[in-house]
Amino acid sequence: MENQMARPTRSVLYIPGSKERALEKATGLACDAIIFDLEDAVAIEEKSKARALLAKTLTEVDYGARMKIVRVNGLDTEWGRDDILTFAEAIRAGAKVDAILIPKVSSPADLDAVADLIQGVPLWAMMETALGMLNASAIAGHARLEGMVMGTNDLAKELGSRFRPDRLPMQTGLGLCVLAAKAQGKIIVDGVYNAFKDDEGLRAECEQGRDMGFDGKTLIHPAQLEICNAAFAPSEAEIDLARRQIAAFEEAEKVGQGVAVVDGKIVENLHIVTARQVLAKAEAIAALGS
Repeated sequence: MENQMARPTRSVLYIPGSKERALEKATGLACDAIIFDLEDAVAIEEKSKARALLAKTLTEVDYGARMKIVRVNGLDTEWGRDDILTFAEAIRAGAKVDAILIPKVSSPADLDAVADLIQGVPLWAMMETALGMLNASAIAGHARLEGMVMGTNDLAKELGSRFRPDRLPMQTGLGLCVLAAKAQGKIIVDGVYNAFKDDEGLRAECEQGRDMGFDGKTLIHPAQLEICNAAFAPSEAEIDLARRQIAAFEEAEKVGQGVAVVDGKIVENLHIVTARQVLAKAEAIAALGS
């Protein structure tokens, strides 16, 4: 689990599975992960075509170190089962897929239904229903689950909530999902910011998500990547502090002390665990070259 959590998921970009040009362009984008979408981003009349195109693309195209996640249609739709079975076969044939993302997961039973149809690939869950929020702990504990993605647009629709810059109506759901994911050691990614030309609004929401403990954020446009990557990466100040905390604690240990002091603050073993995680994340990001 430690290696999984060290893998950066700062920026998770949605790409429509039906758009050949977008699929080609994604090979050069500075995102940590791509959600290849067969659900909301694909028109009904394009579903079958998109499924075939995406299976072929992920077999033939190299997306490098980017995590490759396929969002299928739900099993309650006429396309979901075919999506899952198509990618089960494609993966056996060599398609490079890191995870299958299931929409509107409301209980572990939704994961069980997909797990029965596809083996050998982790599952991710879209957390976007009121029932999903209430069952977040059980969902996060599913043996096949690797990550959770907040679907804040669908959640807002179900709640009937209004948009607020502080996302107050979302806080209960966001918090429950973060707690569930962290308790189980699973990746948790924040929802999208719809106003893709509003840099300041995006930056504020990224900072809020990072402060809450999200590992990254889903994005709808490549123009959002730079801000998102910066927000969810350790800053130079955080890296410097982590190094100094580790050095001071090691010196304290040499003289039989269990605590150190850095910048006038006590540093204990728990701080060193966090400091090492900061450095591991910074190293993993550096390895991606972005």
